Amino acid sequence: MTNTSTAPNIQTIELKDALSERYLSYALSTITSRSLPDVRDGLKPVHRRLLFAMRQLRLDPDTAPKKSARVVGDVIGKFHPHGDQSVYDALVRLAQDFAQRYPLVDGQGNFGNVDGDSAAAMRYTEARLTEVARALLDGIDEDAVDFRKTYDEEGEEPVVLPAAFPNLLANGSQGIAVGMASSIPPHNAGELCDALSLLIEARQTGQDVTVDDLVRLVPGPDFPTGGELVESAEAIREAYATGRGSFRVRARWKKEDLGHGQYQIVVTEIPYQVQKSRLVEKIADLLNARKLPLLEDVRDESAEDIRLVLVPKSRNVDPEILMGHLFRQTDLESRIGLNMNVLDGQGVPRVMTLRETLDAFLDHRHKVLIRRSEFRLGKIRHRLEVLDGLLIAYLNLDEVIRIIRTAEEPKAELMARFSLTEVQAEAILNMRLRALHKLQEIEIRREHDGLTAERKDLEGLLASEKRRWKALSAEVAETRRKFGQDTALGRRRTVIGTAPTAVVVPIESFIEREPLTVFLSEKGWIRAVKGHVTDTSDVKYKEGDQEGFVLHAETVDKILLFASNGRFYTLSADKLPRGRGFGEPVRLMLDLANDASVVNLLRHRPDGRLLVASSDGRGFVVKEADIVAQTRAGKQVLNLAEGATATSCAVVNGDTVAALGTNRRLLCFPLSELPEMARGRGVTLQKFHGAALADVAVFPLDEGLSWGHRTFTRDDLAHFSGKRAQTGRMVPKGFPRANRFT
Repeated sequence: MTNTSTAPNIQTIELKDALSERYLSYALSTITSRSLPDVRDGLKPVHRRLLFAMRQLRLDPDTAPKKSARVVGDVIGKFHPHGDQSVYDALVRLAQDFAQRYPLVDGQGNFGNVDGDSAAAMRYTEARLTEVARALLDGIDEDAVDFRKTYDEEGEEPVVLPAAFPNLLANGSQGIAVGMASSIPPHNAGELCDALSLLIEARQTGQDVTVDDLVRLVPGPDFPTGGELVESAEAIREAYATGRGSFRVRARWKKEDLGHGQYQIVVTEIPYQVQKSRLVEKIADLLNARKLPLLEDVRDESAEDIRLVLVPKSRNVDPEILMGHLFRQTDLESRIGLNMNVLDGQGVPRVMTLRETLDAFLDHRHKVLIRRSEFRLGKIRHRLEVLDGLLIAYLNLDEVIRIIRTAEEPKAELMARFSLTEVQAEAILNMRLRALHKLQEIEIRREHDGLTAERKDLEGLLASEKRRWKALSAEVAETRRKFGQDTALGRRRTVIGTAPTAVVVPIESFIEREPLTVFLSEKGWIRAVKGHVTDTSDVKYKEGDQEGFVLHAETVDKILLFASNGRFYTLSADKLPRGRGFGEPVRLMLDLANDASVVNLLRHRPDGRLLVASSDGRGFVVKEADIVAQTRAGKQVLNLAEGATATSCAVVNGDTVAALGTNRRLLCFPLSELPEMARGRGVTLQKFHGAALADVAVFPLDEGLSWGHRTFTRDDLAHFSGKRAQTGRMVPKGFPRANRFT
């Protein structure tokens, strides 16, 4: 065994410390070198390296494209040591006009489509830069930005691009790092230039620019696939003020008349990052599942432009209501997140506001302007030094020729004789004889005068911050001219709409109203048939089963089911099984316990009331609006004592309650003596000694209480009238043996 105390280069550390250190290094590498864009040029390293490699390959917009495989090979060989497919995927995305608002790569060949189909292999496609990419790279050879060593230290790559185009906000960015993410939707470049001009003017005049000022110029994202932005103005302002939020985008559609009152809806633009093929599949699946009752069919008639045809169920369907339903159910409406988490000028990740991102872009362009001006000024000074020496040579041409012909060290002799610098002497010695004619001297003097004027202008520019901001304002104006709203590429595609109001659409709007008869057997099989059936003698049930409940309803109704466990369950009448069969077990539609039985089946009345009671004689009145369940599990309304079950559920239609026990005792008392509750055990309706509650009814006392073919009037019921919680009196002769009122 090796002695670790004496072995060289071996350190003993805690495992948790080693893991923490290495994971932190990985996280920082992911954040800064892979997933988050730089606020200055809006690019991640792979995209920056792609554009720089294409610049080195001279793939300018006005040159012939080269194979994508050539570009990918250069990128992974010189700058980006990762898989070729991942680099090609990044290249493809930069060329897709439905993914990039302002594509940075001009792709030739199959680069995928909005349906989600993949691009062709890199050996089949070709690529070159676009004018937008040229603007991002403009000045990169003029010391505009810093360079660093590549991964193999054999070359150099830019830390950031000069970026004469506001790419971060114009094209947006998506990225997931370790512990943080970035989501920036694309915006309109012309609107961004307007905001930049306002900020430049504010820097010159000292005026304050608020978020409201910027939002007036940048009202919201501008997606490459168009659509309609329906987010509220307050939410948009808050998102830009904090750097976090979301934007709701809807598809754009129009109504096409087909004559004779018929019409169809045509979707021409879909939300950003929604694959058209999957959208159509989702709508078709919902149609098959009968979850889009207003829609008859969907067809994809797209060619180069998007054209999705939606066929309504009938011509009476309101197109606004139909589309509102589709927006809620499908990706025809989607939310695009905003999380402006980017690397700032120092490479530190943080969430920036709209104002901060625009200011960071201007600060970067200001530094680029200074560095390019200093680079050009250095070139001019060097050239003027050379030209000054050449002019001295022209003034003393004979002496210069003599020294060159006779001196052993002509360079040193020239420097000493005419007080020349080494650069000037070297330039004179490198002159050709054909350059000694008079016209060449005139040309040199003209060049000298021009460069002298340019040097003076650059020195004035570097000395005046006001002039520099004026020059940047001219740059922004030029960017607006090339890529602004007046161009085919820059016109706004996403319409700024208004936030839709939360309108509750009644279910009748989605379902064709027609009468139904609902049958629920004793063993819990449920089905519905069209029309209101009055003669149920021909209705068949499974062997050993029989009629339980028969209910007349309509397809737009909700059906309430009250069970012996005190819970109410809700079914939609239009979703009940149809046909001539025996239906389906209701327990497949609801989470109804096996030991619970159905007490009553009712048609929901939004403004109705019910009296619910348990076997121990307790109950109360509940509003039907409070018992509608939204889930399969139902809604607990009547709380039960140990050993008790729910036995009765009566429609409140009168002013008097009739309670009947299994001991055949009947008690009538005023309804006003019962409380109205949303949930609970209730109060005692009738007292029993060794018996239980059999049934309850609510009726108008003036009209009397009916059972079978008999009706007991107010006078007849006087013998059974009393106070709540009394025992009551024995029912009269002829009362049904089933001990039920109905």
